[in-house]
Amino acid sequence: MGVRQKILFVDDDAELTASLKRKLRRKFAIDVAEGPLRALEAVTENGPYAVVVADLRMPGIDGLELLARLKKACPDTIRIMLTGYAGLEEAMRAVNVGGVFRFLAKPCPEEELEEALAAGVAQYLQVTGEKEFLKGSLRGIIKVLTDLLELLNPEATARSARVKRLVTDMARYCDAPDIWRIELAVILSQLGAMVMPESMFATLRAKGTLKGERAALFARHPAIGADILDNIPKLGEVAHIIRHQETPFAGEGTDGPSGKQIPLGSRLLKVALDYDRLLTSGVGRDEALAVMAEREGLYDPKALELLGVLAGSREGYSRGEASVTSLTAGMVLEEDICLGTGEKAAVAGQVVDPGLIERLHDLGAFRKQTLKVLSPTTETAASDMTDPELLALLRRVRNALPET
Repeated sequence: MGVRQKILFVDDDAELTASLKRKLRRKFAIDVAEGPLRALEAVTENGPYAVVVADLRMPGIDGLELLARLKKACPDTIRIMLTGYAGLEEAMRAVNVGGVFRFLAKPCPEEELEEALAAGVAQYLQVTGEKEFLKGSLRGIIKVLTDLLELLNPEATARSARVKRLVTDMARYCDAPDIWRIELAVILSQLGAMVMPESMFATLRAKGTLKGERAALFARHPAIGADILDNIPKLGEVAHIIRHQETPFAGEGTDGPSGKQIPLGSRLLKVALDYDRLLTSGVGRDEALAVMAEREGLYDPKALELLGVLAGSREGYSRGEASVTSLTAGMVLEEDICLGTGEKAAVAGQVVDPGLIERLHDLGAFRKQTLKVLSPTTETAASDMTDPELLALLRRVRNALPET
């Protein structure tokens, strides 16, 4: 026996709703609500419902307003109106304003009501099924793209991984809407590097800068990545963020947007990626922030201020060496770790985390290997949310940030 879909009947006539529940409970999971306010509570506490059936005339919020609210709150739910006042004008408003699927007149024959509910459930399953399919397809596409990038340019993959937490933290404290788009943009920010040499990104990590033709080639990777994503449904806004991740805040030297016209995610990515360039080239935290502050017109001033707060007491990295057994979370590998077969166990630029340490410890043959690493010069991450002074600073910075 299949899963019974949830139906909500809304009417101020308690006897009617009780009768409908008795008659239909074998085929559907029926809930009832005496009036619109109870209905909104039911949707919040027990939803989602496949179908909501509401009377038109009820005290307080009428059925039309209720269905209009439900259209915004749970757009996938199918809405049916069952009423004794089936005027043409009201029926048209119900369809146009409340997105009503069916308009049924009281008294409604039981067979007709069951047929309408079955059709509503079928429509609900189709809509939600298509959305789940799209979500699954998107997840699969994103997985393929990130796997390809890691295969073709591990240095670029490591670059996006290093800045992901910082950008996400900045977006959170900006109260950015749809943070998932910014997070996805960070993950895919280096997608255009698939067609570029890994050695170029290794040079960028080690020296913090590129010159001549290499710099010109590097400048093209955001547009290449964005063009790829523009062909994928639902990822247009993510592509827009990636396209402008290197756009100067002042817009000088570009034909694109400037200032607040640049997507917030792009502005955050710009400061985080440039900060990463400086840190991985051996520049300390204070010096990196000072250098960036002197680059007039490149960064959103409020995003740069927020970067300084979230970077906190991190003083950057110092170059050194460490054995596999002495690796600690937060270090950045300066060279690949290769197996005897030539396969890479870890790549240069990769941030060391507990999972990587465990995997490397399992490879006993590598225990004595000495690795070149960048080590954080302080152990305490400045984004520690238990620090009251930091929280106060974050509130002040967040209140000063531009609206998105």
